[in-house]
Amino acid sequence: MNGRTDDCAFCTLIAGKAPAYKIMENELSLGILDINPLAPGHCLVLPKRHVPWWHDLSEEEVKSLFSLARLMAQRLKQKFKSDFISLYARGRRIPHTHIFLIPTVSGDLTDRFFNALEKFQESPEELIKIKNSLELIAATLLDNPSI
Repeated sequence: MNGRTDDCAFCTLIAGKAPAYKIMENELSLGILDINPLAPGHCLVLPKRHVPWWHDLSEEEVKSLFSLARLMAQRLKQKFKSDFISLYARGRRIPHTHIFLIPTVSGDLTDRFFNALEKFQESPEELIKIKNSLELIAATLLDNPSI
């Protein structure tokens, strides 16, 4: 079984039933252009098997996904002369693991967004409570035998 679902937009692309700008692929992963780009060259890297959350992928799929993401990021950086390639994993809106790769330069939309997010991270009272409990959070993670 390939794990694909008929109602998943990414599974439809992977199956070749919908058009996509394929950039790179390997046995377990596919890299495509995002159809709603945040910058020229904005790509997505997808596992070929339908898995909503990246942390539920097999070890082999994780290696494949991030290996392809790294190769694509190197090409994006070279071709678009970006300062760096922003990477983040998502899956909330379309519940199929996907990694965003966005060529980014200082001051562009993506850079401004993450700068604003970092400033936000330092200020709200709700987040300060979390920051003040880092020792307890670390102890919780270190003592958890199920991980």
